[in-house]
Amino acid sequence: MVDKSNHHIKNLRWWIIGTIFLATTINYIDRQALSVAAPYIREDLGLSNEDYGWIVSAFLLAYAIMQMVSGRVIDVIGTKRGFSIAVVWWSIANMLHAFGRGLYSLGAFRFLLGIGEAANYPAAMKAIAEWFPKVERSKAVGILNMGPGMGAIIAPPLMAALILAIGWKMAFVITGAIGFLWLILWRWIYYSPTQHPRISPSEKAYILESRATEEDGGSMSWWSFFQHREVWGLALSRFISDGAFYFFVFWLPSYLTDVKGFNLVQIGLFAWIPFLMADVGSFLGGWTGEKLMKGGRSLDASRKWVIWFGAIFVVPVLGCLYVDSPYVAIALISFALFATQFKQSALFTLPIDLFPAKEAASVWGISGSAGSFGAMLFTPLIGYMIDTMSYSPVFVIVSFLHILSALFVMIFIPRIRQLA
Repeated sequence: MVDKSNHHIKNLRWWIIGTIFLATTINYIDRQALSVAAPYIREDLGLSNEDYGWIVSAFLLAYAIMQMVSGRVIDVIGTKRGFSIAVVWWSIANMLHAFGRGLYSLGAFRFLLGIGEAANYPAAMKAIAEWFPKVERSKAVGILNMGPGMGAIIAPPLMAALILAIGWKMAFVITGAIGFLWLILWRWIYYSPTQHPRISPSEKAYILESRATEEDGGSMSWWSFFQHREVWGLALSRFISDGAFYFFVFWLPSYLTDVKGFNLVQIGLFAWIPFLMADVGSFLGGWTGEKLMKGGRSLDASRKWVIWFGAIFVVPVLGCLYVDSPYVAIALISFALFATQFKQSALFTLPIDLFPAKEAASVWGISGSAGSFGAMLFTPLIGYMIDTMSYSPVFVIVSFLHILSALFVMIFIPRIRQLA
């Protein structure tokens, strides 16, 4: 038998969150591949902006339904197996986009993609709840939540290069195949802290000691979560605000093309910048939450301070309505996405602040599902407003949604504490 005592990985929990960050990055590369290719797909297949909005909504419908389902499934079958199945599913679904012929086929493939990608965050949050004490969780979530930004950074230049070289259909095949490479790493590195062959005794003791301080009663039924007003607060907060983020994820390349006159090369050169700032905001939001707690602030105060700071500083994106320069518009959008992800680093941590690790995926799935339903309803409205009016009313709505989201947190979650 091999002595594994010499094969410990120092600070293993941070390597694990790094691996999950990579999965989330791939998740968003696959998700945003369509938005980068959208101007060319619309022209090739004769689709309108409203048609595109319905295709995106097909993804969000599946994403909304399956976050609730996958969250509960992952709590039952475990993080490692659940994440593995999800990545295989969404990678194949992304590759199928190459066979899209119009509104209905692309909508169907988008729906399949949403089914698989819905498991990413519930599984990731469960892993964080299993591997990190409360004082480190906002930083871990901040690192995780850099994945959407990193995926959005990589997707424009990668997809632009692939579309120019081999066409938009093969571009989906190439990006979809990336997930299978990640799967090899995941199967090697992830186990629970109690079973991991490469965890050091000191790190294992640190993790288990911190988790022992959390109440750990019997498992809750799925319906019993809705007896807690805090769950409703999480759901309403995400319902009202997720669509604002998805507007930039799914529509930024189209906005830069339609309003600012960018071509594919310019999109590849500049459309990633706002998402770089989103990553900076996510990391700094998580870091700020940890520093506030270590500095003596309560869990409740530290989370809400971060949420309000981010929500308020999304509002300056309204300046896009008054500037002609595309580069100033990109700067304003960059600041808005920085603020958005600064806020989300705290908001996304609340489910695992409020509930123990064994319930983490279920609770996060409920809140994430609500967010996706909200985005699903908002996305066709975006397409309609763009086709019949302009992008202006969309920017007005988006700039204030995060303030409403923060208000729901304050009303429904007066004090952040573990509930079960």
